[in-house]
Order: sequence, then C-alpha cells, then structure tokens
Amino acid sequence: MKHILIDTDVILDFLFDRQPFSEEASHILSLCEKGIINGFVTSIMLSNIYYLLRKTAKHEKVIETIKLLMNFLEVATTTKAAVLDALNSEFKDFEDALQNFSIQQEKEIKIIVTRNVKDYKT
Repeated sequence: MKHILIDTDVILDFLFDRQPFSEEASHILSLCEKGIINGFVTSIMLSNIYYLLRKTAKHEKVIETIKLLMNFLEVATTTKAAVLDALNSEFKDFEDALQNFSIQQEKEIKIIVTRNVKDYKT
C-alpha cells in the first residue's frame, strides 16, 4: 500500500469545493477512505485546516469535519529532530520545511500530494 502525505491545499480544495481541483482531491481522499492508499497529514496541517475552516463555520462543525478526516487519515509525528532540520534547512517556508522533515521520519512516505510543488524538495 502506498503511503502519501496529503498537503493542506489538497484537503482544503476538497472541503471548500475549490474548482477545478476539488474533484481530484475528492478522489485522493476517497482512495484513503477505502484503504487503497494510506494518507498522512501533520498536526500543523490540522491546525491550519481548523483555522481556515473556522473562518466560515462554528467550532463544533469544524471539529466534526476534522474528526471525519481522522477516521481515514494518519498523523505523521513531528519530532525535535525534524524541527531542528527544518530550522537549519534552505527552505524559504518554515512550515513546508516542517512538513518535509516530519515525513522523513515516516520512512514509508515517499509521495507528497500537493499543488505547492515549488516549496517541496524532490
């Protein structure tokens, strides 16, 4: 089974039905829900998703939505080593650096699904 990191933008494309990206985002999340692929997020992503959803919905609804995502997504751990690597990296965006080095701790994650390809290292 493939293990993938699903970036915040992809999840928000689905949740906000942002066209033309929401259809692909829905397909990716559906594959995770069916157990065909193993999707990961980070706690930072969940915090960002909460913050952005909270601008348009009540706390209870946002929590419900995140709980639904947690039914089929895993959370990659961010360790102190990942934070230090991010701080010492050449990434221009600290948040992207944290995501990158957090998933490096999860050895089985080899794929990042994102529309923000310029900020991730290959």
